[in-house]
Amino acid sequence: MSQTPEWMKPTPESAAFPPEIDMTVAHSARMYDWWLGGKDNFPADRELGRAFLEVIPNMKEMARANRDFVSRAVRYLAREAQLSQFLDIGTGIPTSPNVHEIAQGIEPASRVLYLDNDPIVLAHARALMTSSPEGRTAYIHADVREPEQILSSPELQKVLDLDQPVGLMMVAVLMLLHDEEDPWGKTRTIMDALPSGSYMALTHPSADFDPEAVARAVEAATQAQVTLVPRERSAVQRFFGDWELVEPGLVPVMAWRPDEEPENPNATYYWAGIARKP
Repeated sequence: MSQTPEWMKPTPESAAFPPEIDMTVAHSARMYDWWLGGKDNFPADRELGRAFLEVIPNMKEMARANRDFVSRAVRYLAREAQLSQFLDIGTGIPTSPNVHEIAQGIEPASRVLYLDNDPIVLAHARALMTSSPEGRTAYIHADVREPEQILSSPELQKVLDLDQPVGLMMVAVLMLLHDEEDPWGKTRTIMDALPSGSYMALTHPSADFDPEAVARAVEAATQAQVTLVPRERSAVQRFFGDWELVEPGLVPVMAWRPDEEPENPNATYYWAGIARKP
């Protein structure tokens, strides 16, 4: 009988996490955590993360660009759009500043509901449920593939008032669904449940910027049993449907209302945009 490789054996850091977490299989949220310099990842996640870096050397900068977009998007939605409710789907492992920290820093009464299907995110949910005294935050363990279950969640109904506009955050999450799972339809189910004046902020990886490098990254992900579906710009724009894109439209993630103009906005292979429901 062959011995278990060292990298597959539990480590002291892994002992704190729920037993349903499979440390031998890479997970996108934990790989993302490693790119951002976090500690909630395991050897399999780091191994795949390094494989991505071999074909896309600035992958860590891309992960940071997505986090920076979250900050800019929430600031825009809280200040300019004057939203005080947020639904963050596929939130990932908590990385400060989180949505509620940004939103409640602008409007203390803001309410934020986080959602993810990774047990390790659930293990850190306490960090997502801190709140200003005036506001409220909560976390539900659910899957974007089951939008009806999300919308019928008692926690959602406690935290969010769907008669008032909501900021829907879909950052780097729809890449985890294959076309045959109809991510457009699932997203639309959630969008249709939100009232007029709601917004959706979205980022999505694309091979438009470097087809060869992204194809190699997809191959590495597939070999590691991780789903990665990059989409061309027109397919990403489909997610917004008839909602009205705000300026500057659907653009490279670094080019969406940057705090400082990037030298090369195409250096990060993600499309980003925010749209308003008429």
